[in-house]
Amino acid sequence: MALTKTILAFLLMATLVGVSLGAVHKVGDSAGWTTLGNIDYNQWASSKNFHVGDTIVFEYNNQFHNVKQVTFQDFQSCNGASPIATFTSGSDSITLKRPGHYYFLCGVPGHCEAGQTLDIMVTPASLRPSASPLSAPNYSSSPSSSGSASLPAPLPNPYQSNASSLQVLSVWPALISLAIFVIGFAY
Repeated sequence: MALTKTILAFLLMATLVGVSLGAVHKVGDSAGWTTLGNIDYNQWASSKNFHVGDTIVFEYNNQFHNVKQVTFQDFQSCNGASPIATFTSGSDSITLKRPGHYYFLCGVPGHCEAGQTLDIMVTPASLRPSASPLSAPNYSSSPSSSGSASLPAPLPNPYQSNASSLQVLSVWPALISLAIFVIGFAY
């Protein structure tokens, strides 16, 4: 009976750890998604590690801005006319479902050219659940009318290798908590 309880406790904790590992990144930190302040969003992104299961949050005044996920070619030419997805709520939470590059820009005329663009690279996370690469895109809601969505597969960057790089997650706090929980559960 104690072994069954221990196994169940371990499975419960493993499930909770897998769900809780996704980080939330507010694009631009306190400045948000804007053209004011000369924010370099790609410099901001280069200081972060994005993994499958993470969420990026775009906060902005939706009277003056929007968010469009675009192809690499449209990103390079600041063309938001045929986006993969458009977000307009002013507080858009986007869950990153697959590894690879994601390209975003503001579709308001002149904003992309002013630097309101974001290129992020999402890496796999060995302990995080991810969708099958063969599964269809899973939108939790319509991205053009809501602030929350799961994006379709990212686009490859033609200037980088397609080889996946795994990053080691720091799971010591979770493992210590699990050990304390299991020991406490067994007694």
